Amino acid sequence: MTIGSITFRTILGLSLSLAVSMPPALAQNQKPAETKTEKKKKPSKKDPDAIGERDVGKGLNWYSIEKEIALGKGLAQEIERQAKIVDDPVIAEYVNRIGQNLVRNSDCQFPVTIKVIDTDEPNAMALPGGFFYVNTGLITLAENESEIAGVMGHEIAHIAARHGTKQATRGQLVNLATIPLIFMGGWTGYGIRQAASVAIPLGFLKFSRGFEEEADLLGLQYMYKAGYDPNGFVDFFEKLEAMNKRKPGTIAGWFSSHPPTGDRIVKAQNNIEELLKARPEYVVTTSEFEDVKNRILMLSSRRRATPEDPNRPSLRRAPGSTEPIGAEGDDKKKTEDPDERPTLKRRN
Repeated sequence: MTIGSITFRTILGLSLSLAVSMPPALAQNQKPAETKTEKKKKPSKKDPDAIGERDVGKGLNWYSIEKEIALGKGLAQEIERQAKIVDDPVIAEYVNRIGQNLVRNSDCQFPVTIKVIDTDEPNAMALPGGFFYVNTGLITLAENESEIAGVMGHEIAHIAARHGTKQATRGQLVNLATIPLIFMGGWTGYGIRQAASVAIPLGFLKFSRGFEEEADLLGLQYMYKAGYDPNGFVDFFEKLEAMNKRKPGTIAGWFSSHPPTGDRIVKAQNNIEELLKARPEYVVTTSEFEDVKNRILMLSSRRRATPEDPNRPSLRRAPGSTEPIGAEGDDKKKTEDPDERPTLKRRN
């Protein structure tokens, strides 16, 4: 078949030749596919602008989210049977509001339940599946709201990154059925054992140091995105370090699973400088913080002033005696009152 002076074969041959020898500039229809593949890459956990789009919980984990929530609920019930939960609505609402603001600005994949435990230890803890507790001692030690937000951001990071069930999957913890509260890692340690009177070896209350470092990194970003001054995180650690210098060993039990406090301060300062763009304004504190802190101090004073059970046995010491009256029976010889001692008179 001919078309003018050019045959059909000639046209076909030219078409094939053009298709084979097409210059790169004309073959741009290949690039969108490559760009699409690149877009599928998850944002870095060091990119605070991508919070909510990142999968910080990825990694080896045998627990589905549903199973993790169920597990955390069971552990939370165990804690609440033993610890004293603060039922003051003003305190509970304030702490919950701070926490939920941080959760909204985090990578959490499930809702978070936040409650307050009445104990003097400056601590907080996160359980798997979004169950989170803050000690009243944390609020009374903090000087402003951003310091509380720093600690809470760290714990919410443990929840978002699913550290509890990841650690269990790694086989670093013992049989879940025999240890009811093993997931109380993070800032927990000594504080929850005092609050709940649960005798659990400290080894069962630790996250790996790698998980703690990740929680520091993510927690800083969460408080920053929520509008808080990230330096509040550093300030709280400096406060703890000063406490430990005044009284060595003060924080060793609370944070023994964490990297050294000095190292964490330096790392946090570097992360703030390198990852978080400076803003003209930050939330440092609020008037509510002072009101709630004073309310907790009043409740704490009232608790200490509560008289002991009058039926509880007690021992009394006689004046000038080292033996308690009643220790070996009330008929035991007692030390005489100095005012009733015999006097010596000179004989005439």
